[in-house]
Amino acid sequence: MKIITRLVAAILFIVFFGFALKNTQESAIKFFWDYEIRGPLILLLLGFFAAGAALGVLAMTPMAFRHRRELTRKRKLISSMQEEHEAEQRARTQPPQADGVANH
Repeated sequence: MKIITRLVAAILFIVFFGFALKNTQESAIKFFWDYEIRGPLILLLLGFFAAGAALGVLAMTPMAFRHRRELTRKRKLISSMQEEHEAEQRARTQPPQADGVANH
């Protein structure tokens, strides 16, 4: 399986590298207020892909923290329930205690 994964990764690398070599012409991206960025098309695509990925991770961050807090809360609840269950089991399985009357 590891060999197949590496083979697929190598093929993807070759395809994307070939794509990068074929798209080196200069391009311009125009924004508002007559602002524009010029550069090789592949670098512009890579930059916007990276910016989109970063924004996606930032947008996902609050949800990840919320899930982490909920997971921590539920782990504590499970731990306390297990402790209660173990205490009940110990109470049921303890042998009867002597009355405290000593026979001499």
